[in-house]
Amino acid sequence: MQNTKPELSFWQIWNMSFGFMGIQFGWGLQMANMSSIYENLGAKPEEIPALWLAAPLTGLLVQPIIGYMSDRTWHPKLGRRRPYFLIGAILSSICLILMPNSSSLWMAAGLLWILDSSINISMEPFRAFVADNLSEKQRAKGFAMQSFFIGLGATIASALPWIFTNWLNVSSVGQSGQVADNVKWSFYLGSIAFLGAVLYTVFTSKEYPPTNLEIEEKKKEESKGFGAGFGEIIESLRKMPKRMKQLALVQFLTWPGLFLMWFFYTPTVAADIYGGEPGTALYTEGQNLAGLTYSFENIITFLFALLLPFLASKFSMKLTHFICLIAGGIGLILINFVGGKDHVWMLFVVMGLVGIAWSSILSMPYAMLTGCLPQNKIGIYMGIFNFFIVLPEILASLFFGKIMENWLDGSRMAAVTIGGILIIIAAFLTLRINEKSE
Repeated sequence: MQNTKPELSFWQIWNMSFGFMGIQFGWGLQMANMSSIYENLGAKPEEIPALWLAAPLTGLLVQPIIGYMSDRTWHPKLGRRRPYFLIGAILSSICLILMPNSSSLWMAAGLLWILDSSINISMEPFRAFVADNLSEKQRAKGFAMQSFFIGLGATIASALPWIFTNWLNVSSVGQSGQVADNVKWSFYLGSIAFLGAVLYTVFTSKEYPPTNLEIEEKKKEESKGFGAGFGEIIESLRKMPKRMKQLALVQFLTWPGLFLMWFFYTPTVAADIYGGEPGTALYTEGQNLAGLTYSFENIITFLFALLLPFLASKFSMKLTHFICLIAGGIGLILINFVGGKDHVWMLFVVMGLVGIAWSSILSMPYAMLTGCLPQNKIGIYMGIFNFFIVLPEILASLFFGKIMENWLDGSRMAAVTIGGILIIIAAFLTLRINEKSE
């Protein structure tokens, strides 16, 4: 079935990937701002990892279930995956409006749980959407297009607080225990962008209807009850293809490196490089600059995504991924050489290198993965693959606070550096992947 699908045009791939830009507004805004929001609401540095626990736990629970359900869904107008895009986008947009109005630390943490659950409802089916609609030959292009839109969405989302402050004169300093107005308006605009981008994909893309065999299988499984779905998730986990296991190990080390960056990069810039305390103008200045460098990272991400299909065809997908991960790991380690406010230009080098890695992380593992998966279980396997992203984040969220407190003396910069080292180790594990068809 994979090889009989007709090739889609550039604009068809564009339309089916466009919604991912909206999803990235949700992720981008929280990656660049949640740690600072938490600190402004009174969180200590060692408490930050546990407060980020929402993202991995919701991903662990929601994605495989949504993957299983979307494999077996068919709506006469919205198709298989698009109903989930739409439901997740509506819920996420509501949460993005509520989040910056949090009046307490635990209100913000609770809303993050709901927001991340909603984003996951939209996101997992988008990965399967590419595999559903594209032949194996075009999948690298499809996932690279997703990387392009992820980078573009995150570029805009990360820069929004800086744009509101520097272009529109919106205040960037909130009252004690409140989120600043520039961050509030960034979340409001992100809410509109999330829903609008997903609606564009929903109404401009089509899906292949289920085959007669898929319809019969669905009827059999419905007769067994919903519990059969959990059994199939466990069975699919047990029977993972060999290449998926190799990729899982790479993901298991790559993503905690990224999480440590998301946990601590912005507070590192604001507190360690700018020398500010939460709630002060100097801290806010550093926070806004960190957001701007996140934006630069994502400019590199979407520009580099245009090169990925060429590099993958020239050097192989695994070698391309290896090189990109090495660049990102070195980038995070370089934060140690930024000598205060007078050398903040180096932060653009740091995040530019991370952008190269991020572009590949968002596409190459999935392009390598889909070629070894059964066609009728792509959704469920995409959800299972997410286990190896969220499990290390859960471990980091639960235990890295103690490491910060007992061994790193609360050093945010040391945490970011450890993230870079983990990504470099993941790069070398990439060389073990067997790209031959299974």
